[in-house]
Amino acid sequence: MKHASPQTKEKHPRRIGVLGGTFDPIHIAHLAIAEEARTQLGLDKVIFVPAGLPPHKLDVQVSPAEHRLAMVKLAIAGNPHFEVSRVDIDRFGPCYTVDTIALLHEEWGPGVEIYFIMGSDSLGDLLTWHQPDRLIRLCRIVAVERPNYKVDMEELERYLPGISQRVVFINSPQLDVSSTEIQRRVRAGESIKYHVPEAVERYIYEHGLYRDT
Repeated sequence: MKHASPQTKEKHPRRIGVLGGTFDPIHIAHLAIAEEARTQLGLDKVIFVPAGLPPHKLDVQVSPAEHRLAMVKLAIAGNPHFEVSRVDIDRFGPCYTVDTIALLHEEWGPGVEIYFIMGSDSLGDLLTWHQPDRLIRLCRIVAVERPNYKVDMEELERYLPGISQRVVFINSPQLDVSSTEIQRRVRAGESIKYHVPEAVERYIYEHGLYRDT
């Protein structure tokens, strides 16, 4: 079982990517983004962090955490550079990114530089996040370019001085895949093959996920 553990903190590489999300379900775009970040930035690992209680989805029905965690494990099983952490699932209350990164620093110890991966559209909304000034001190931001979207870095710099030195932009294959669309396709009886890894597809059907509206 792949699991980021404090018992192995001395073995953790120095540059670690973190990709958080609801992963309901994890899909091929998540995997492509993680691999692009790893290869373009020379990251030793990318840690997937399924959200426990996403603060922006408190009014949305989300699959049980153990199902989402199981699907992530299945999806990343073939990549030795990918791991998964339960840090958000095992704590109580809404999971703010800044708290997650702080906990990972405590778990992994000194000498580890964290690269938090997000879409450039999320970077554009960073001022609405919980304690964004503290977040950029705790980690570097990896912003995945979105088509027809440009981040106003001057505005971000005005409110978050120094952020320009904490952000790196990367390109990634533009795969028009979303968890919401996958859920809709399952409910409609449409194929989700090639939207998710084969093992994840089997898990969804075996456990009857996304059948209820």
